[in-house]
Amino acid sequence: MENSKKEKRKTFTRRKFLQGFGGGALSAAVVPKLLAQDVVSLRLKEGTVPLYSKKQITLTVNGNKFSLVVEPRETLLHLLRDRLNLTGTKRTCDRGECGGCTVLMDGNPTYSCLYLAVRADGKKITTIEGLATEKKLHSVQQAFIDKDAYQCGFCSPGFVMSSVALLNKNKNPTLEEIKTALSGNICRCGNYLKIYQAISAASKSMRRL
Repeated sequence: MENSKKEKRKTFTRRKFLQGFGGGALSAAVVPKLLAQDVVSLRLKEGTVPLYSKKQITLTVNGNKFSLVVEPRETLLHLLRDRLNLTGTKRTCDRGECGGCTVLMDGNPTYSCLYLAVRADGKKITTIEGLATEKKLHSVQQAFIDKDAYQCGFCSPGFVMSSVALLNKNKNPTLEEIKTALSGNICRCGNYLKIYQAISAASKSMRRL
């Protein structure tokens, strides 16, 4: 009697196992083929979707107008550095984390490493090279020198551009407003105190102009 129960349990377990395995094997064999057929049916025929490859844009950089043909993947940073030879804009992290590539776009600080060149069509761009006029440095540039607000100098162009954007809108910022405006810029040398002092000095200079 006891052996009979064990045999039933054994037979039942084996049958269920084989049924489950068989269904799984069938699914493994059939489903991919069905999915493959769906993928094939969804493929578009050649020429049905117009692909955007290149586009001609016109933009103004530091007061000069340029017309260039750009690719969809091309960034504003690449355009400025590699095609217009404006290397003051730094390629540092190249992923929008450090602010070393900051430029002014229509007066607003912008990470050029994240901004696609095609979107800059019709925009006015100012880089670090476009700040000085008539052989005279911008007040922010001069303040960075006077206050020794740089060490390796690699992040300095981005800090200068963000500072100019701030002072163009707020001639007398508080320390907290300065820190907020520069929160998107990183100085790996940790020279923040002197940078803040330089911006404060520049604000006083600009108010006297």
